[in-house]
Amino acid sequence: MRLNQYTVGDYTPGAPYWKQLLWYFVGSPLVESYWLPLSAFKIWILRIFGAKIGQGVRIKPGVRVKFPWRLNIGDFVWIGEDAWIDNVAPVTIQSHVCLSQGVYLCTGNHDWNHPDFKLISAPIHIQESSWIAARSVIGPGVTVGRGAVLTLGGVTGKSLEPMTIYAGNPAQPIKQRKL
Repeated sequence: MRLNQYTVGDYTPGAPYWKQLLWYFVGSPLVESYWLPLSAFKIWILRIFGAKIGQGVRIKPGVRVKFPWRLNIGDFVWIGEDAWIDNVAPVTIQSHVCLSQGVYLCTGNHDWNHPDFKLISAPIHIQESSWIAARSVIGPGVTVGRGAVLTLGGVTGKSLEPMTIYAGNPAQPIKQRKL
């Protein structure tokens, strides 16, 4: 690959430059802060920057969001400490979802076969009542089906079927979930 020839192509962050700077220097540090543990304040900041967030959402300290204007969160969602929503493409988290500590949602990757290391981005959609356990990783273009579970440290680059428990790297189905 030739990194000196890298360009973002037609990709755009989706907000004017002034808004990006304001987010990086003011909004993001406030949302990520351990000194301000109140979810309501963090939600307020995220909404100011364009995130759509429902009621009863809990955001713990250390949570990182790349672009709040590409974030849509339903009702009664829990986001654990040090979760990272790396959303160069949209991320949708439906209601009653738990993202545990250290979860990484990655909507962008690079084409390792392209000579210029081309950026590839795709949205992530986590459907209602799913649980993404601590230190799990979800890659670009993944849909997590309703009620699915990705267990501790699981890694997936493929969509997960509803009401199924997945484990490992790469994540494999281990059994059906019963509610």
